[in-house]
Amino acid sequence: MLAARPKTLLASVAPVAIGVAMAVPDGVFHARAALAALFFALLVQIGTNFCNDYCDFIKGADTELRKGPTRAVQAGLVTPRAMLCATTIAFSAAALLIAYLVARAGTPILVIGALSIACGVLYTAGPYPLAYVGLGDLFVLVFFGPVAVAGTYFVQSVTLPPESVMVAGLAPGLISVGLLTVNNLRDVDEDRIAGKRTLAVRFGSRFSRIEYVVCIAVAALIPVILVIWQARGAVSLLAVLTLIPAQSTIRRVWSESGGAGLNPALGQTARLLMIYSLLFSIGWMV
Repeated sequence: MLAARPKTLLASVAPVAIGVAMAVPDGVFHARAALAALFFALLVQIGTNFCNDYCDFIKGADTELRKGPTRAVQAGLVTPRAMLCATTIAFSAAALLIAYLVARAGTPILVIGALSIACGVLYTAGPYPLAYVGLGDLFVLVFFGPVAVAGTYFVQSVTLPPESVMVAGLAPGLISVGLLTVNNLRDVDEDRIAGKRTLAVRFGSRFSRIEYVVCIAVAALIPVILVIWQARGAVSLLAVLTLIPAQSTIRRVWSESGGAGLNPALGQTARLLMIYSLLFSIGWMV
């Protein structure tokens, strides 16, 4: 349970909730497909977290100097072999759900599902892991954003989602990138030693702090863009209010020099994602 990192799983729930919220007023909501999409997203993220726990230990990125939440393998709570088995089980269960979704929505979902699982594995595994070469932010933006939202809409409607769904997906993707940015900012010194070339390592802490602010600010602008463009969903503008609680988190990200002092910002950013997704989803359906 610790290795699954439950506090981060909102990154999977939020885009699915938005995909459902956009399907409801379009008259294409499908409960079983939506639930399957939700559990698939959760299993892929859990599998990715398990794989991350295992691979970072094997590659030496997790040491006793770690400032973030406890890693199960590094702390000796789970053996590497057991974590590898857990990773395989999580991704295998996700693949079974894909079988149902493919039967409903066709081969496009097979491609999306296979890419999601592959990127989850390659995030920290393989000779050129995405997280180690600075591509982790792009992976999170795409797969926890437009892909997750549009994929959820597609498995319900079985038709290509409108462009507005893709645009709406940028917001949860951006806030999830904010989560990753705080994580990388906290671990920048250890990652540099381990050869993990995150954007924080490549471009410095100031860049990461600016990245965080931009992610939160642009995410809050997405409802404004959608309402002006679509001339509907005015109540979804409530999601802009996410900027109010975001101010304290932004101050923490800028004031803390790094390390464990940034851990509270992770939970705060997860709450911002929850607040945003709830306000936008309810507002869009209204």
